[in-house]
Amino acid sequence: MALDDWDFDLPPERIARRPAERRTDARLMVVPLPTGSPRDARISDLPELLRDGDLLVANDSRVMRARLGARRATGGAVELLLLGAGPGEIEALARPARKLRVGDRLSVDGGSQVEIVGAAVDGIVRVRFDEAPEAVMARAGRLPLPPYLERDADAEDDVRYQTVFADALGSSAAPTAGLHLDRELLATLAARGAGFATVTLHVGLGTFRPLRDEDVAQGELHPEVWTVPSATAEAVAETRARGGRVIAVGTTSARALQSATPTGATLPVAGSGTTRLFLRPPDRPTAFDGLLTNFHLPRSSLLMLVATLCGRERLLAAYADALLAGYRFYSYGDAMLLLPEAPRP
Repeated sequence: MALDDWDFDLPPERIARRPAERRTDARLMVVPLPTGSPRDARISDLPELLRDGDLLVANDSRVMRARLGARRATGGAVELLLLGAGPGEIEALARPARKLRVGDRLSVDGGSQVEIVGAAVDGIVRVRFDEAPEAVMARAGRLPLPPYLERDADAEDDVRYQTVFADALGSSAAPTAGLHLDRELLATLAARGAGFATVTLHVGLGTFRPLRDEDVAQGELHPEVWTVPSATAEAVAETRARGGRVIAVGTTSARALQSATPTGATLPVAGSGTTRLFLRPPDRPTAFDGLLTNFHLPRSSLLMLVATLCGRERLLAAYADALLAGYRFYSYGDAMLLLPEAPRP
């Protein structure tokens, strides 16, 4: 499998620079599984698309104010993107990393000190703050909007770049499929008999770093921390037992569920750990039946994960249809629902 097989042309004007006015205003392309033609809908149509007994499983990780400005002793500017909330030593993407040495102490904007305690590898250093990293981020950090938005975060992003159910702090980017859900929609789904449960996967390099040929050859992604609570594992088992469909909200929720599922099994086991799981064809996920997801970057592991449900050619054809139909792409864009006609046998 070559990265070139996962490429497509995306005009820059199709990248959503801002979210829709309301979370549920986003458009939704519904792709039936295993076959069938895509159809147009809205996120607000989810209560009609899901059935009594179905289960949505979303990622409740909270995005950190992970982008920090700092200065070296020489006065040179450094930008850090923290890849964890601590405590203790944590990894950070540093720019420029090549000028940093173990033992260097940086002055962080807002009045703190951070020491480089691990040499740069692929632009990543290990750092240790002189106070809790969470406190430093709260005081001086900025939300790490994706670079393709070509702007800094503002007050609107403080609200819209978090899910309404965000809880555990630890992500360096948003679990974007969950951005489409609001409390009113979740209440309507509950009234219609659709369940809602959460997992945690702290979004880091495994999700958003561009793929390299060596990543594809290795078959693993950068490690990310996940948790599947007992209540969620039980909800998945109960949903399957009564014939409902388990719909992962986003690729991070999908990876958390599959990471918690033993090889050959179809149900996740409650627990936590670190995953390097790289789902791609011909893999066939067993822990979830369908997927609510955004439109992703070309040549990305996220695109490959979605294709495990519908195949590469069908997925790229749906993306071509989405471009023709005016769908908006990426973090603040529209969404796709890959929905099985029947639950897993």
